[in-house]
Amino acid sequence: MPEHEIWLTRLFNDSLAPLGRSVLAAVNLHAENPGRPWTNFITMEILVALIIIVVFAILRGRLSMDRPGKFQQTFEVLYDSLKGETQQNIGHSGPNYLPFIGTLGIFILFSNLIGIVPGFESPTMNPSVPAGCAMLVFCYYNFLGFKQMGVGKYLAHFAGPIPALAILMIPIEIVSHLARPVSLTIRLFANMLAGEKVTMVFLSLTYLVAPALFMGLHVFVSFLQAYIFVLLTMMYVADTVPHEEH
Repeated sequence: MPEHEIWLTRLFNDSLAPLGRSVLAAVNLHAENPGRPWTNFITMEILVALIIIVVFAILRGRLSMDRPGKFQQTFEVLYDSLKGETQQNIGHSGPNYLPFIGTLGIFILFSNLIGIVPGFESPTMNPSVPAGCAMLVFCYYNFLGFKQMGVGKYLAHFAGPIPALAILMIPIEIVSHLARPVSLTIRLFANMLAGEKVTMVFLSLTYLVAPALFMGLHVFVSFLQAYIFVLLTMMYVADTVPHEEH
């Protein structure tokens, strides 16, 4: 059953269908409906990316050392919180990984929150988006492992500290690492989908108070799931940082 097109996706399909088909063909993919290649989660991801660019462009123009406004102070609190979490969970070198972790966290947070705006939906309620973010995390922390420990030492840690148990530890560690992106994907996707559906049900049944309460719950879940995703990413990165840096 084809998904219900939100107005933005309909606009993309009506105006930019050839571009959508070209993009899909460039990555060797084909749309189920060639006449309507754009899907809701793709158009919403594009919108979220544009919003983030505009927000930080405005923020950069308003930066002030002497008289920071509320807009700047809000993002300073967010930055200080993420910086503190990276230092606590990764170690003194934690802030070195903040550009990746912070960018990913902000994208997920904005993607979660945009679902409360009428006429839009959270792209993270589609499994493809959390899966893409999870695979980025998986590739990132493994790349750091090979870079910081070297190929031999990083692969050796899969065998565990006791050589006699290596035959047991290697498959356990491999399964554990492969389960990480699956866990990240399911947790974010399931919670955002459930929150979105519950909010929409109550919006269609009642007015004012009850919808406002569930929209507040949606905001809380959006922040919580973004935080959990970022926190788990930090923990995975911490596994690749040499112990003496902690």
